[in-house]
Amino acid sequence: MSSDFSRLGVPAALVTALADHGITSPTPIQEATLPDSLRGRDVLGRGRTGSGKSFAFLIPVVSRLLESGSPRKPRKPRSLILAPTRELALQLHESLVVLEKKTSLKSAVIFGGVNQNPQARALQAGVDVLIACPGRLLDLMSQKLVDLSAIEITVIDEADHMADMGFLPNVRRIMRATPERGQRLLFSATLDSGISTLVKEFLHKPITHEADSALSPVSAMDHHVLRVSADDRLEVVAALAAAPGNTIVFTRTKYGAKKLAKQLIKLGVPAVDLHGNLSQNARNRNMEAFHSGRVTTLVATDIAARGIHVDDVSLVVHADPPAEHKAYLHRSGRTARAGKAGTVVTLETPEQRGDVRSLLHKARIQPEFTDADPKHPILRELAPGARNYLTPEEAAEMAGKGPQQPAATGSGGASKKSQGSRGRGHGSQSRANTGGSPARGSRNQGSGSHNSGSRNGGRGSNSTSRSSRSSRSQGQRSRRQAS
Repeated sequence: MSSDFSRLGVPAALVTALADHGITSPTPIQEATLPDSLRGRDVLGRGRTGSGKSFAFLIPVVSRLLESGSPRKPRKPRSLILAPTRELALQLHESLVVLEKKTSLKSAVIFGGVNQNPQARALQAGVDVLIACPGRLLDLMSQKLVDLSAIEITVIDEADHMADMGFLPNVRRIMRATPERGQRLLFSATLDSGISTLVKEFLHKPITHEADSALSPVSAMDHHVLRVSADDRLEVVAALAAAPGNTIVFTRTKYGAKKLAKQLIKLGVPAVDLHGNLSQNARNRNMEAFHSGRVTTLVATDIAARGIHVDDVSLVVHADPPAEHKAYLHRSGRTARAGKAGTVVTLETPEQRGDVRSLLHKARIQPEFTDADPKHPILRELAPGARNYLTPEEAAEMAGKGPQQPAATGSGGASKKSQGSRGRGHGSQSRANTGGSPARGSRNQGSGSHNSGSRNGGRGSNSTSRSSRSSRSQGQRSRRQAS
């Protein structure tokens, strides 16, 4: 077992828990912050997405609670972790469970969009660690279902996104309800003026640490701008998304995400959407489909995608260029994670040229510009591997949607006659079309290592075999047909 975490002061039980999960060496942000946070200091930490911020604050939270040994009390959690989105809250809890396994600590996650009664019951039973989204937490506080007077340590995660989403007033109200003597940790990808108000009011002589991953995601990414016509935009997105590997496609609006996912399905590309108008059950279903590999294309809005942690996303497509450079950097941070390379593609229509140049300049990105259409060879360079399309009905079933009607498309796109299977192991149902255009090739039928080619070093990194995904997908298909 490595002693890297031990020398930083991490308790032996937590070192063992991390090692059991394959985590033996701290990331730069963990290396920088843990000595101070474990000593009880308030810490202000900056690290990019994928830099290991979660364990940088989960470790000191669990360590402090173990050291204090205070008993659990009904409705009075001992620690609080604030997260901007329900997806991030749930993923933080998954990481927390890694540490909890070696302790007797109990935790709960609360967020809006679901029935509050199970959350209230968990709080009444007593929890050591409460992971919460600000809105639902304030609701429960107003009903006196939770009392923050016993909080020993508070964490604000993704503080910059809290500010971007307008949550700072709520965060202030929550922080004022915690004991002033408690330890406070604030982590963020950026430390701008929106964060300074929280720091000045709530952190006590904080130690500031700024550390990125050993491989900065921006430097590990290839950035491209494809100049396309408005008519070609959809087919270009489909040609990129139909390649092997996981792809996240970003739109500016909820309506745009929902519409684009439906359009991709009609073109034979299984896709799920993620945006604020979805119910919690729908969000869970769509994220499960993406995480499991049953569907490899996620269409999301900026806010909905904040906090998504998927280490094997090798392509990010800005179908709608973001409004400002911070959103570009955050969206792009969904790829090039955990030391892997990634590709970022921005689609630019003629009327968007000035806006795209401006945001890239502010983001200090120098991309490669290409005038492209659905048949342009750049699409295969950016997203290597054979394409293979399902029928619209099959794509809809894979995505968990109802029957879809085929969509007629222009030159080079997947048409009504595009009948190929995406290589998910459907046996006789596979009707691969291996024609020459990017939107008519056959999708690779190998394992999750994507033997058809590497997408700038990133496509080949998925450790989950595509064949096992095929078996799961076929089993789910059989169960649905049987019912």
